[in-house]
Amino acid sequence: MPYCTSCGTEIAAAVRFCARCGTPAPGSGAAANPAGYMPPVIDAGPLDYTIQGDNLQVVRLRLRPGQEVYAEAGKMLYMTNTISWETKMMGDSLGQKIWGALKRKLMGESLFLTYFRSSGQGEVGFAGNYPGRIQDIDLKPGQSWLVQRDSFVCAQAGVQLNIALVKRIGAGLFGGEGFILEKLTGPGHVFIHGGGDFIDFQLQPGEQLRVDTGCVVGFEESVSYDIQLAGGIKTAIFGGEGLFLTSLTGPGRVIVQSMTLEKLRREMTPTSAGGDERGALESLGGFFRSED
Repeated sequence: MPYCTSCGTEIAAAVRFCARCGTPAPGSGAAANPAGYMPPVIDAGPLDYTIQGDNLQVVRLRLRPGQEVYAEAGKMLYMTNTISWETKMMGDSLGQKIWGALKRKLMGESLFLTYFRSSGQGEVGFAGNYPGRIQDIDLKPGQSWLVQRDSFVCAQAGVQLNIALVKRIGAGLFGGEGFILEKLTGPGHVFIHGGGDFIDFQLQPGEQLRVDTGCVVGFEESVSYDIQLAGGIKTAIFGGEGLFLTSLTGPGRVIVQSMTLEKLRREMTPTSAGGDERGALESLGGFFRSED
């Protein structure tokens, strides 16, 4: 599927013009300015931002006139008076909006996204919902990342947000992330959030990383995602790490978090015995009990 040469938005095969900026689709032969078409003026240029803080981080976006970003509901902290915001459903047509709402429901998120657009020099800030870090990912046109549900914070308007189904049944049942992941496709900057600190890995082709279930924040689409038994039966049952580990095979980049929301909840429970030790059934990634 082609991408707009101006703003990078994905364009369907039968469409002659980009719905976002009005640029003719590659190979369509359409005139540059169709009569009567008034595209929205959206600045898709570089994003000026800083990530501030330590383990309670905030991303501060400084927007130029015409720049637009969107975010999950409830992630905005502040904005200047030059920023306008609007809550919208995903998609342009009614059918796309309904399909977008269904996908959002499957992701466990609000049916709506909030769009922020600057009419002048302005600033808007976003943060996660629990202690942790924020990571910026600069996506090239067509490049995709898969991230855990609830990790998406905000992104430039050109980034596509979709769902991705886990291909392996075992990974969906026991991998700690469920069957639904969020898929982010460029171009543009996207910001994701996770618990504790982040560990960044760049896997070579065939290189494998085994991670505690639920600790994977996100990975490039080129990385293979599966689960495997945590050693022998005795180790799996009595080792305190559960029955399964998440297996990630390169090539590609992987981001791991040091604190999951499940661990944080367990430590804050008055009856908790403390530590990271889990029983065998607790390793089943929410199959026998939900984190929510």
